Amino acid sequence: MGKKVEKASKDKGGQSPPQEPTEDDASRTPEPYSCTGVFEADFHELCRRAGMPQGEIPPVVPRARRPGTPPPVDPKKDDPKGKNQPPPDPTPEPTELSEPPPKTYLVKDKYEFFKPTIQVELEHDDKPATVTEIHIRGWKIDELMMGILKQCLPLMEKLNTLHFWNTGLAENTVKELASFIPQCLNLRNISIEGNPCVEEPWALLLGEDSLIVNLSLRHNSITDRGASAIGNALSTERTCDKNLQTLSLASNKITSVGATAIANGLRMNRVLLSLSLASNMIGDEGALKFGELLSRFPLTHAEIVERRKLMSVSVDMSMSKSPPPSRRDKDRPGSVRSGANLDKGDKRRNKSSNKKDSKKEKEETAKGGKKEEKWKRADATKATKGKKTAATKDKKGSHDAETPDLSESLNPLTTESAESIDGQLWIPGNRALINLNLSRNGISEVGIKSLLLAAQYQTTLSALSAHPVLKGLMRLSIQGNDVQRTNEHLVKLQELMMPKDPSYKPQALSPSIENQSTAG
Repeated sequence: MGKKVEKASKDKGGQSPPQEPTEDDASRTPEPYSCTGVFEADFHELCRRAGMPQGEIPPVVPRARRPGTPPPVDPKKDDPKGKNQPPPDPTPEPTELSEPPPKTYLVKDKYEFFKPTIQVELEHDDKPATVTEIHIRGWKIDELMMGILKQCLPLMEKLNTLHFWNTGLAENTVKELASFIPQCLNLRNISIEGNPCVEEPWALLLGEDSLIVNLSLRHNSITDRGASAIGNALSTERTCDKNLQTLSLASNKITSVGATAIANGLRMNRVLLSLSLASNMIGDEGALKFGELLSRFPLTHAEIVERRKLMSVSVDMSMSKSPPPSRRDKDRPGSVRSGANLDKGDKRRNKSSNKKDSKKEKEETAKGGKKEEKWKRADATKATKGKKTAATKDKKGSHDAETPDLSESLNPLTTESAESIDGQLWIPGNRALINLNLSRNGISEVGIKSLLLAAQYQTTLSALSAHPVLKGLMRLSIQGNDVQRTNEHLVKLQELMMPKDPSYKPQALSPSIENQSTAG
């Protein structure tokens, strides 16, 4: 018994006590974390390594979806004859607890509803690595949180939408966001709304190298300063944003000065399709500038210089592709005689020598004539194959040469035909923009008349020379401005634009009217 107690005491004494962390262990830098592409796991681990308490890390939750309407219940399905159904109560008394609570919401504890969360949408609910959309709403994103997102988002292959609403973004966080957005190869939709920023660095999201296709900057208190920077980022005489297709600047503080800058940014841009400037402070000057943009405008000195450069480059390229000139007889030196000037004596000598050589060739060909025929057939087949492959290569090369880049093919400085009027070069306006929203501004009858003339010009131009790609303005929203609904120019503009709207459906005629038209 004593031996067993001694052994037990030895075993207990042999166990080493848990080692406390030393100063050296605390001073060691942890190994860098490599993200895996699973947003929830990467985000939680990076927040933990950044020193955030466990209770302060925003949870990643699936975004709430509206439940579908359930099918109506058929009472005769379970009891087709209706024998087992109880008789209806003739006078039911309504009570407060008679109706069960709806199942479309969740009841949470106090203040838990306002706790910061990151809402995500998954392509496949059972695969956490297929996050397609990230929505952050109602809590501030500081430099630490933006740095964490910078490490997570570039490795998410399915991510295509990023939405920030009322997140308190500042200049430094917007710069950080703009720095890693090009690393997210499939991120095309950016929405930053309700984020007033004094510096207005929104133009950093645009530019020649930007991959954003749809950008929404509503309710950000953007002034003429930010609008001017956005206009310069859309296009200049040398650069152009080649990917942005929709831009929403609604509900900001843009006046006619900012609208003029944005219109100038669309002079050389033929990629943007939709622009919303609703609920701003734009007046007649801005509307006049958009009317000029949509109809035709004169080129500036810088644009004329750039046009000449581009045309000279295209001429040089066409000259380099042309084949070199063939040598003619006049280039042959005088010491070399042509075959037409041979003497008659030389011709007789050649005839006599040819007779002797022909006898020897007949004797040799009698022996190996069959072999030569085989070799000739083989050479002929190889030559025909080579010609076919060369022809196919030439066709492919010519096809590649005939399909230039889209941005180059839509450059108005080279594609649009210029017309000289009063010493200025005028070109047709922007026909790539198909949707323009100028509703709820301060445009009066003068601006409406300018937009009407622009719409009429585009209609006439498309009827005379229709462009295969540029179709012109299809939808124009101008309601809520400083003009009466019965205004003559406003009515004409609405009647002209209504059939062009893709969502417009003409009213069907009644049968009586149809019968009258057929009878007449």
